[in-house]
Amino acid sequence: RWILERCLERDPRARLRDIGEARVQLAAIARGDADVGAPLATSTAAPAWTGAWPWGVALALALALMLVWAPWRVTTPRPSPIRLSAELGADVSVAITSFPAMTLSPNGGVIAFVAQKPGGDIKQIYVRRLTELQARALPGTQGADYPFFSPDGQWIAFFSEGKLKKIAVTGGAATTLCDAPLARGGAWSVDGTIVFVPDRVGTLMRVSSAGGTPAAVMSLAPGEVTQRWPQMLPGGRAVLFTGNSIANANFDDANLVVQALPTGERTIVQRGGYHGRYLESGHLVYVHHGTLFAAPFDLSRLAITGLPVPVLEGVRSNAESGGAQYAVSANGTLVYLPGESTSGGGVPMHWVDQNGKTATLRTTLANWINVMFAPDGRRLALQILEVGQSDIWVYEWARDTLTRLTTDRATDEKPVWSPDGTRIAFASGRANAASPNLFWQRADGTGEAQRLTESNNAQRPAAWHPSGKFLIFEEVNPTTNTDLMALPMGGDESSGWKPGTPAVFLNSPFQESEAAFSPDGRWLAYVSNEGGRSDVYVRPFPGPGGKWRVSTEGGRAPVWSQTKRELFFGSITGQIMVAPYAATGDAFNAEKPRLWAERRYQGRGPNRMFDLHPDGTRVALALVEEAPGVKQDKLTFLFNFFEELRRIATVAKP
Repeated sequence: RWILERCLERDPRARLRDIGEARVQLAAIARGDADVGAPLATSTAAPAWTGAWPWGVALALALALMLVWAPWRVTTPRPSPIRLSAELGADVSVAITSFPAMTLSPNGGVIAFVAQKPGGDIKQIYVRRLTELQARALPGTQGADYPFFSPDGQWIAFFSEGKLKKIAVTGGAATTLCDAPLARGGAWSVDGTIVFVPDRVGTLMRVSSAGGTPAAVMSLAPGEVTQRWPQMLPGGRAVLFTGNSIANANFDDANLVVQALPTGERTIVQRGGYHGRYLESGHLVYVHHGTLFAAPFDLSRLAITGLPVPVLEGVRSNAESGGAQYAVSANGTLVYLPGESTSGGGVPMHWVDQNGKTATLRTTLANWINVMFAPDGRRLALQILEVGQSDIWVYEWARDTLTRLTTDRATDEKPVWSPDGTRIAFASGRANAASPNLFWQRADGTGEAQRLTESNNAQRPAAWHPSGKFLIFEEVNPTTNTDLMALPMGGDESSGWKPGTPAVFLNSPFQESEAAFSPDGRWLAYVSNEGGRSDVYVRPFPGPGGKWRVSTEGGRAPVWSQTKRELFFGSITGQIMVAPYAATGDAFNAEKPRLWAERRYQGRGPNRMFDLHPDGTRVALALVEEAPGVKQDKLTFLFNFFEELRRIATVAKP
């Protein structure tokens, strides 16, 4: 006992001295030269060889006690989570939409977010290194949604103007990779491919990060209508995504699904949640009713191994789209936007006149796009999006009556009135979900929809010629990008209508879309990116002839006045512009565009979010509601997030 007491002296130098003295005393005891109860001798006489064995036992015991007790050893505490509310680093506000607006680089050193300047300016991507105080805008990312990093952190992919694009983190020109008209998320794999969702319904697609023709990753499961917000799991061996069916009211009842790649088992890993993410800590996190949940996840088995637990309440999210405003880096940094979970992205519809005066056109909220007035001005055709469903509706605004025109479970989109107002042409995936073709149907809902085209290329209608003999439509061609095609129509109501063979009106390596005929049918306005951005051009129809650029600082969605020689279009900042014009012979002369009204409209990619009433004095649009003083200019960071997860959701050791 007294030997151990001396050996456990707290002063390390005294302890080492006493251990040596204990060795000498133990040897003396073994020879019979000392009393077991005597105190330690101060002699340093060397032990005899016959005492080596008992000395070794005692020394081993003393060292074992030292290692177990080790009062001098410093224990490093586990780092505690650190929560920090930080300003964006620029005079902007986070663009709050149904899309996630922020992403962290894999190493957690850079944040990219979608924001806009005060006053409703157009949104774009901003980049900020966490070691710096200021964020900088990335030119060429106007209208961006859902940015996500490449695995090496050198590139950012994003969606804009109905396209999947990429841009270097350091800036430069943005590169278009492929079409993505109503995208719902993407993820960049270590093998150089991007898995993304090009539309609000349908399956995941993959495309090279250098661009090309997308291909399906998998098919939809029975009853499933959408796969969105994907994440590539480490090594690219599987993809995690949110899947939902038409039976669910919103994404709070959706499924988190893992699909092994390139082919393999598909597994629902969690029912009731959305926007799932696997973390390097060995956890799966997801959102349910605005709360972030976490559960231990075995990457080798692709399965949850414990009960989910709530981690963070009040994460801004959208149960209508399944998007959530949070991101997590590989080194354990979480960034999120505090707020509530909303159940819809619906907006009302407003009138706006040239003086900027507004009035409510329809108060009922709906997730609508692609609005167009009938020739008589009394009705509106529009596309309304619901969970797993997209249909064409007709709205009689004077009577406040909304009637569904299409009921097929496939996506029906982009309604275009015939010149006499009796029929509506639209695109539908009812024959091929991956490649929608053209159909039309009587506007009063009688009769069946008639198919107008058959093609393996995706098509969308754009404009009827005033004579009713031609329908201009957009076609996505793998070789020549998005082209403008002309579909001749023969027959009449009594003998029946017969579509002819489509012919190319305009194809080039650039994107041509959003066509509109002048009231006399002589001119066709359209949008092209041949100058490096989307601008409005005019050509004679059916040609030949030159072309004239009308917009001077970008433009979308041209529409002709029926009462004056004026061409309207939307600016890249979401305002209505107008350009008076004159046509002499084969020459078209447009004046410099001017701002028609101060109020801004909500842009949604290539979709038509406003239309000019036939009286030429007012437009119907999705108004940007300006709220002075309301600015979302802070994000919340949670550092050492993985330590918090390991504390509350223990991961089983292999």
